[in-house]
Amino acid sequence: MPTTPPTVAILAYDRLCTFEFGCAMELFSLERPELEVPWYETIVVGVSPQPLTVRCGLSLQTTHTLNDLDGVDLIVVPGWSGPHIAVPPELAECLRRHYARGARLASFCSGVFVLAATGLLDGRRATAHWMHIDILTARHPAIEIETNVLYVDAGRLLTSAGSAAAIDLGLHIIRKDYGAKIANRVAQRMVVAAHREGGQAQFLPRPVIHPGNGEIAPVLDRLRSRLDATWSVGAIAQMARLSNRTLLRRFQDTIGLSPLAWLNRERVALAQELLETTRLGMAQIAERTGLGTPETFRHHFKKCVGISPQQYRRSFQAAEADD
Repeated sequence: MPTTPPTVAILAYDRLCTFEFGCAMELFSLERPELEVPWYETIVVGVSPQPLTVRCGLSLQTTHTLNDLDGVDLIVVPGWSGPHIAVPPELAECLRRHYARGARLASFCSGVFVLAATGLLDGRRATAHWMHIDILTARHPAIEIETNVLYVDAGRLLTSAGSAAAIDLGLHIIRKDYGAKIANRVAQRMVVAAHREGGQAQFLPRPVIHPGNGEIAPVLDRLRSRLDATWSVGAIAQMARLSNRTLLRRFQDTIGLSPLAWLNRERVALAQELLETTRLGMAQIAERTGLGTPETFRHHFKKCVGISPQQYRRSFQAAEADD
């Protein structure tokens, strides 16, 4: 428990990401006298010429600049203008300098591009929103990117995945600074989970298959209508009137997956829907989805989604699983 308030600087930039900025303000700037601890002292630091543009015609005027970061314990980068927007060299150099003197640097969502531009993430673990993974990997191959986590704590370099994962990372920082009890009370006041289990895989969209995909589209429709049936590559190929080899090639070219891998994803997607909307037990869901026994169902579900079916149900239905 700190005896003096940790100091936090939240960076503001042109075309500010207001959600991520709001998360940082809520987590570190809001007064919390009910906690009876020396809470964070927070400033907002402008990194672009004033005033800053936001969205929907809003603008923001800040009174602090990069010259006011001396002595700050934690510098938060709440998103960035866009993955293709260059990071000013003076900002990257400023962050490197303050990291060298001992400051912590935390990024929310696309803010990882700012930390990546400093070079400090090279050779270290980090994460980003799943939509940004490919471009971040291509631009900064030396970063060890974790693709299925909500946040990464690499000591004094901390990164979160999507926008809402900013809250997860912020609560993690509070937990480290003040302990679990205080972090839980902050989460309670925000009406969010104190700790979410799992990673980004549970939120990834399913690939869209267009009707123009030739003989594959009717096959997909039929497979979806009978996910509970036992399917082999041979049986699917026979239904599509293709050889096994041609079927495998068509699936790979059209969907990017093998027939059985695609079938597994569809079965897990159906299981997700059933977990969200029904009170069916694990055995019933395993039977309806064609995933076999409850044990096999749990194995495939966790492999695809990153968490167990029970954890998923609690997350999306806030209820105990019927096992």
